[in-house]
Amino acid sequence: MKIQPYFEKLNESKKFQNFKSKNPKAFFSAGFFVLDFVEKKNLHQLDYYLPEEKKMTTFMLDGNVEMKKSEISGKGTPKEIQGDIKLDLDILKGIVEDEMKNHTITHKLHKIVAIIQNLNGKLIWNLNCITSDMGIIKVHIDDATHSVLKFEPLNLFDIVKKLK
Repeated sequence: MKIQPYFEKLNESKKFQNFKSKNPKAFFSAGFFVLDFVEKKNLHQLDYYLPEEKKMTTFMLDGNVEMKKSEISGKGTPKEIQGDIKLDLDILKGIVEDEMKNHTITHKLHKIVAIIQNLNGKLIWNLNCITSDMGIIKVHIDDATHSVLKFEPLNLFDIVKKLK
């Protein structure tokens, strides 16, 4: 699953063309993708930051192109993503599964929530993966080198305990 067709679909849509003409300083700052290997209900969206308004505009790309503006939560200003994204969405699963084998995790991947963003000048994939045992694995992947920067398996029950 290449990412480029989603940009093409977005650029061809009247909503996006209208948005860009009204917001010429808006820039692409993140991609948000849900890869659902069980129910096959995938989600693809691209986020554009409006620096003048300090708001994010999200374009949902499944079906018709839908647009939603929202406030920025958290600290800092999103950074612009420039250039091509090298990793394809379907490669993410293989990278995570290989790393799971290296850590002797035998459960199946059910879902990956993937966010691509510019962190400190590097394109980083921030993944939250849900496994068949309801475990969560946090993974960071460098887009340029495809190397795993972080691999952190978590137990859902440990997270629930921390929340109490």
